[in-house]
Amino acid sequence: MLANFLSKFYRNGWLTGVVIVLIPFNTLFSAKGATTVEGFESGSKGSYAAADVTLGTGVWNLNDALIGNLAGDAKSGTQSTRIRNSGKATMKFDRTTGAGTITIKHGKYGSDASTTWQLWCSTNSGSSYTQIGSTVTTSSTTLQTAIFTPNISGTVRCEVRKTDGTTNRTNIDDINITDSGTSGGGGGSGSVHLTMGNPSAAATSNLNNYLLDKAQYAVGYNCALGRPNWVSWQLNSSWLGSTPRQDDFRADTTLPTGCYQVQSTDFSGSGFDRGHMTPSADRTKTVTDNSATFLMTNMIPQAPDNNQGIWANLENYARTLVSQGKELYIISGGYGIGGTGSNGTFNTIAGGKVTVPDRTWKIIVVLDTSGSGVSGVTTSTRVIAVNIPNDQGVRTADWRNYRVSVDSIESLTGYDFLSQVSTSTQSVVEAQVDNL
Repeated sequence: MLANFLSKFYRNGWLTGVVIVLIPFNTLFSAKGATTVEGFESGSKGSYAAADVTLGTGVWNLNDALIGNLAGDAKSGTQSTRIRNSGKATMKFDRTTGAGTITIKHGKYGSDASTTWQLWCSTNSGSSYTQIGSTVTTSSTTLQTAIFTPNISGTVRCEVRKTDGTTNRTNIDDINITDSGTSGGGGGSGSVHLTMGNPSAAATSNLNNYLLDKAQYAVGYNCALGRPNWVSWQLNSSWLGSTPRQDDFRADTTLPTGCYQVQSTDFSGSGFDRGHMTPSADRTKTVTDNSATFLMTNMIPQAPDNNQGIWANLENYARTLVSQGKELYIISGGYGIGGTGSNGTFNTIAGGKVTVPDRTWKIIVVLDTSGSGVSGVTTSTRVIAVNIPNDQGVRTADWRNYRVSVDSIESLTGYDFLSQVSTSTQSVVEAQVDNL
């Protein structure tokens, strides 16, 4: 708020020269407990040639990037930075109080194709940089929010690097950096699908809690069980289109060495469906997006009555919320051992390589405003949580009869859901059982 106030005065020339001399912006925003928010609303740069530009937070270097204010620019105010090719937007000043959580809004320019970018940060005033989180894919003209949790103490400066090298343009806006020690925890990735948090702190160092950070969804995968612990994804209108179902079930070759790649035929004759966690119908914008949902790392062995009946009905209901303008953050998975499919009860299938869960669960955070991210979650936010038996006989059951609290699923799974949300808000929404 203060940044916007001061930058407004600066733009109108009322404090020309005074603020910069007496209160340097980078010093102002290094105050303990403060937050750096760069919205690109002050300053101007009309060409892509590399140059320094003075913005609200301090001096930035924009290389193959400019300040965009056209109708095609994705932006939250009147301006954002527009980056092409392998361009960069780089802080030329240091924060002395580190970086706890960094959120960045991003969108693609006009009718350009999807792009990719990364966040890099330096702790030695720009002498060297380290990538933070994973590569982010920008596929929507509506601003999305990527969340990173570098948890860097001391001196830090950061830059956004466009990585696809194409002439397609990326808009970056509202870069928000909190002091170290003030992150919500549980993130650790730039994935929009982990906006609400990483439920099990999945990482690439643990084969039974292995993070698969895909453009279409994020997975905490369990190699010992041959199935995901959880799958998390964002759902809004930008993910929906007219692409038909691809039905190209296949092994996920991105799994690490030592982790069995479940095959498309491993469920054959088992009496269990290849049950999508991120549904095919939630990813119909492009063939690539829809095809990604058919990777076997997105599947659990699901009783046909569960998968084709009650589960499908809840998926359809979620998409009706999107048609009403809502944005959803969804997490789903299974827990326990042993389910009852059309051939009876089994603990494992595929020669013991895939463990059948006893229950299927799902959590849906319903936001009224697209792009609001964690900031859009309040104590009155609707959160739907269900816990359904992975058995036959539930095909025509009403999913509403299986609603539970998020707290109860946390106690059963050991996961920490919505960890990016403030603890005071979590304690309210996670204790409630949806009744709408």
